[in-house]
Amino acid sequence: MDVFEAIQKRREITKYKDKPISDEVLRKVEDAGYFAPTGNNLPSKNLIVVKNRDVLDQLAETTPYTKWLEKAPAAIVVTGKPVVSKYWLQDASIACAFIWVEAVEMELGSAFGAVYNNEDEQDSLPKENHVRNILEIPEENRIVAVLGLGYPRETPGPKKHVDREEVVHYGKFDASKS
Repeated sequence: MDVFEAIQKRREITKYKDKPISDEVLRKVEDAGYFAPTGNNLPSKNLIVVKNRDVLDQLAETTPYTKWLEKAPAAIVVTGKPVVSKYWLQDASIACAFIWVEAVEMELGSAFGAVYNNEDEQDSLPKENHVRNILEIPEENRIVAVLGLGYPRETPGPKKHVDREEVVHYGKFDASKS
């Protein structure tokens, strides 16, 4: 499968088969995040690969929207380091996207559990601290997301997108289209 096909096939998968992910497959998905670009090539992200069932169950309690981690055979937690780069959030976000696309390439499903909330520190900190305490993540790291991974129990059909004309502009932004 090529990259574009993996991007098109990507869906939020929250129901997984009871099938372990081999270390070889998980390593390829992990490497996608590791090799993802960062601003000025600074080491502003960390990835924590989790396969322990008890830990995954604890991570499932991070938000009401991450309960699906109770069935995921693995997850990757992506953090960013503001002390290293002002682009830490972009760097961590790009790593998340690369992980997700490689998961599709490896025939895995993935779901994105947002943890960091850049608009509401009071919402963000309790979720981040929950993950931080479970995984012993240093204070200087912000916890951006938990990506659950597993073999999909079901495959949703193609996603319906908004009309291209509402999203893509040529030459300059055309407010009449948005």
